[in-house]
Amino acid sequence: MATKSVRYQKQLKEIGSPDEEVSIDEGIARVKKMAAVAADRSYKNGKKRKTLDQTVEVVVHLGIDPKQADQMLRGSISLPKGTGQTQRVIAFCDGDAADAAKEAGAIEAGTDELVKKISDGWMDFDVAVAHPQMMGKVGKLGRVLGPQGKMPSPKAGTVTPDVATAVREYAAGKMEYRNDDGGNIHLRVGKASFASEDLKENIEALLGHLLKIKPSAAKGTYMKGVFLSGQQTPSVRLSVA
Repeated sequence: MATKSVRYQKQLKEIGSPDEEVSIDEGIARVKKMAAVAADRSYKNGKKRKTLDQTVEVVVHLGIDPKQADQMLRGSISLPKGTGQTQRVIAFCDGDAADAAKEAGAIEAGTDELVKKISDGWMDFDVAVAHPQMMGKVGKLGRVLGPQGKMPSPKAGTVTPDVATAVREYAAGKMEYRNDDGGNIHLRVGKASFASEDLKENIEALLGHLLKIKPSAAKGTYMKGVFLSGQQTPSVRLSVA
């Protein structure tokens, strides 16, 4: 049986009952408190453990049937206060559009050479953006990019004529999302160091977005559970009714 670390056990004391629903404000306060709990022990070489500015994440359990195409959720979102993380973006485009993409922050921009580079195994990027006219060539990378969730898609806003704007947004932290097989959406909403008000604004923006895109075919309770956690903390259940 796996044992819980000393830090984890100390964190559990900060949240009380894991099944208790709390307000967004209280949930943020508890996650911040848990994220601040330090490990008591040093590494074996004597060095002290560094304090990590943990990523704060939200998981929303939705009342959708993931097996039904008309209930699957996929898209992209920019949160009002950002996420505290930048992303490495590449762009499939040519000519002036490639120059504009690089000015907007793309680490690589091009067509045939970029396609070949990825085909040869280079995957040192987080997001791929493409001009619609390039999809005939980019489509060849489906077996490579698809399994990693990096294949450009119109639904996610990564296939667009305005490549430079997409590059700028994704480099600044715009995120793609899609529900998993259990009907859950996982997204980061900031860092533990963020002001509580900024985390709350991001969480409310995310939940509001998910409500707006509720599939008409989804029946019953839509948001069955909303959970907030740090990168290395237990989760807190939020009351969002």
